Amino acid sequence: MSGAILVLNAGSSSVKFSLFASAGAEEPELLARGRIAGLGTEPRFTVRDGGGRILAERRWPAEAAFDHGRAIEVVLRWLEEGGPRVALRAAGHRVVHGGCEFAAPVRVDGKVLARLEALCPLAPLHQPHNLAGIRALRRRRPGLPQIACFDTAFHRARPAIADRFALPERLFAEGIRRYGFHGLSYEYVLSALAGLDPELAAGRLLVAHLGNGASLCAIRAGRPVDTTMSFTALDGLVMGTRPGSLDPGVLLHLLEAGGMGTAELADLLYHRSGLLGVSGLTSDMRELLARRSEPAAALAIELFVYRAVRELGALVAVTGGLDGLVFTGGIGEHAPVIRARICRALDWLGLRLDEAANERGAAVISAPGSRVRVRVMATDEERMIARHTLALLGG
Repeated sequence: MSGAILVLNAGSSSVKFSLFASAGAEEPELLARGRIAGLGTEPRFTVRDGGGRILAERRWPAEAAFDHGRAIEVVLRWLEEGGPRVALRAAGHRVVHGGCEFAAPVRVDGKVLARLEALCPLAPLHQPHNLAGIRALRRRRPGLPQIACFDTAFHRARPAIADRFALPERLFAEGIRRYGFHGLSYEYVLSALAGLDPELAAGRLLVAHLGNGASLCAIRAGRPVDTTMSFTALDGLVMGTRPGSLDPGVLLHLLEAGGMGTAELADLLYHRSGLLGVSGLTSDMRELLARRSEPAAALAIELFVYRAVRELGALVAVTGGLDGLVFTGGIGEHAPVIRARICRALDWLGLRLDEAANERGAAVISAPGSRVRVRVMATDEERMIARHTLALLGG
């Protein structure tokens, strides 16, 4: 069956999309990739073809700002009027939270959409926007098959003990458990690594997905073992505006002695903490690195690295050693200073960094003779979603 797969990855202030040919090759062929950024402020639309050539660009002023639903309309209009002349066969969506029920990609109908809506409180920065894209397509193309692919699904294959909090059993039965996120990214990296370096992919591996959202994943013999995010995407590492791991007593204190309401506390945890909260300057690691001579920026960078190293050490314990470390995500792929600081702190594992290779962004940045092989890899969640969509459609 011919046609193209549209992949939508809706974030808090942007919609990323890709178009893949779905016939004639074992691997989906990228036809175009684009993004509408600045939703709610000054939207910017950019599309490139599979070779990186710009196909379309447009900007809107602040007074013309629009939401995710309108953004999907812009994407579909471009596909109909200026994009590749291909018919859409299906759409695949990144959906951050699949809860206890969804452990694999699923075709979306009204009942599935309602069950996914109920998970919005567990991923308020992402889930509502993921589902907005699905609803917009249902209105515009009601007969188009839509497939939801979950960031939580990859972690469902890990040991059951890793899902547990030390809370009463009835709460676990109600869904209060460690889920894990960034699963589509980890799944893609592992699949790509199996082709590049099969020995490493089958060994004891840590993948560091470092970006505005950040997490680590431990993998052994090609299967997930544990990860740093848990019930929500707040847990684990320091992130752009999220704090990572916190003593629960801090939250009780802020609610009781600090006089915070739940809405104010949620705003603190999701929007005013992390790199932004510590530095008081920005949530953007690029800007912090450019200003690292300033004490506030230096402190935020130091805490980001410290917490990453601490969590990496904990995950090495559950993998029983370490054969490889992979950096991915915006910071992982593009911040050699951060990679170097993390790697130097892991020299006790026999990790030796090739400083020159790291600076130029080589694929392998560990030195010859290093006991731990260190790679830098680009992730591709959209391609993973296209693969899942094709598999579920049977083609």
